[in-house]
Amino acid sequence: MAVVKLFGAWLSPYCYRVIWALKVKGIAYEYIEEDLSNKSPLLLQYNPIHKKIPVLLHDDKPICESTVILRYIDEIWPQNPLLPADPHERAVALFWIKFADDKSPLISKLFRTDGEEQQAVAKECFEMLEVLEEHALIGGKKFFGGDEINMVDIAFCSVAHWLGVIEDFAGLKIFEPHKFPRLNSWIQNFKSVPVIKDNLPDTDKMLALLKRRREMLLASKSS
Repeated sequence: MAVVKLFGAWLSPYCYRVIWALKVKGIAYEYIEEDLSNKSPLLLQYNPIHKKIPVLLHDDKPICESTVILRYIDEIWPQNPLLPADPHERAVALFWIKFADDKSPLISKLFRTDGEEQQAVAKECFEMLEVLEEHALIGGKKFFGGDEINMVDIAFCSVAHWLGVIEDFAGLKIFEPHKFPRLNSWIQNFKSVPVIKDNLPDTDKMLALLKRRREMLLASKSS
């Protein structure tokens, strides 16, 4: 029987991408929480290039980078596929996954910036949401791929959960439901899926940690 381990950090949306994919596939795994301020020798051994989480270990073979891990999971365990079988639909899905990879870092950047720089990042975030509203969720779809969640939904997890928490923390208002009705419906649908709903980081815990990290960040900037 395959041995699957996941090295992650509970606050990371990229880690939750992998958790959700494994849950959708029904794959049992051991979760290993990493202290990113004091990375374990095993993490550095398994991801010596970027030294980042998540890292999936499958029968002692490491796979790094969340999108690469998602593709690997979908190929190794074909049940409950996360990508469409149709070549064109698959290509479209991969386009949006690449878009998510390119744009998701903006959301964490909101937390690390302030003043004019933060306002510029907020504008970029708003433009990203406009693109999703106008081009990705057309046709009355419940999820990006139709009636079931797929890899695109998982890739945009930062929009579904982390953006709102960081907005609350930073006192920003970028996502307003009336401006993004399709996106708002998608968020509600996505967070209602049992696999997602039962495996989300706690909002209060997130806010407390973000507050501590923000204080440390501002202290280091001023010193």
